[in-house]
Amino acid sequence: MNHYQQTVLRLVYAGYTTNHMHKMLRYDQTLHFVDSRNEFLEFIYKSGFNYNNMVEMYSKYECSDIDKILAALHHRNIKLLFSDDEAYPRLLKEIYDFPLALFGIGDLSILNNERKLAIVGSRKATTYSEQICHAIIPKLINENIVVVSGMAMGADYFAHLKTIEHGGLTIGVAAFGLDYHYPKATRYINELMRENHLVISEYYPTTKVQKWHFPERNRLISGLSQGVLVTEADERSGSLITIDLALEQNRNVYCCPGTIFQTLSKGGNKRIKEGAKLVQNAQDIIEDYDTVSM
Repeated sequence: MNHYQQTVLRLVYAGYTTNHMHKMLRYDQTLHFVDSRNEFLEFIYKSGFNYNNMVEMYSKYECSDIDKILAALHHRNIKLLFSDDEAYPRLLKEIYDFPLALFGIGDLSILNNERKLAIVGSRKATTYSEQICHAIIPKLINENIVVVSGMAMGADYFAHLKTIEHGGLTIGVAAFGLDYHYPKATRYINELMRENHLVISEYYPTTKVQKWHFPERNRLISGLSQGVLVTEADERSGSLITIDLALEQNRNVYCCPGTIFQTLSKGGNKRIKEGAKLVQNAQDIIEDYDTVSM
């Protein structure tokens, strides 16, 4: 583990966010300045961040022991991937605020497959989302496409479940540290994924569930993927935030059309009107993946 990686890991352990660390990188790409208290205090003055919070976290950074941190992660079976590793996902590295470190439980090699599709939708998704996943996912698997989602109830649950049932590979992106899981209703799927697939997080494992982490997590779901498919979403769905992020990241956006009499069709139908690709079958998605190398 090189100096950059050790520094990043200790910073994450101390509580610094991805946003904090990107600003540090813009100040010094090597992050060597972090080890000088005077220089770091000077950075804090210039950064605009809360001074007291930054100093408190820095004290934790100074007291941190890299060997103890690594031992604690090893005890949890948590693997690490840093942004300067060759295996770091190329597509994720393209986004503006990519994580400098990823924590993972499961098979990290799944990240090497660039043919990934994010499937998202309402947590209150109906059987229509389940039917969509049942019809589309087996054909995606045949094309070696990995399914990415957020392990929530509803569309996320159907996406992961159908991928597992049909022998595909799936990645769950957590909005909290890997010591936790939320919601409890999807714990079974989460355990299966940790054993045979992959669950990742940008947060240190002891980071508890916080509501503002979920929108942050969404940028990773889209950032990992070549495209994002929305099964069902109302007009104020968090899934539409993921679509906006996908568009900012220059990803393909797909929506399944729904009945005009269903609230959960309004978000997707509106985005189709605005230019998202209408999806009626798996081929509508697969045809966009033909140019992506395996």
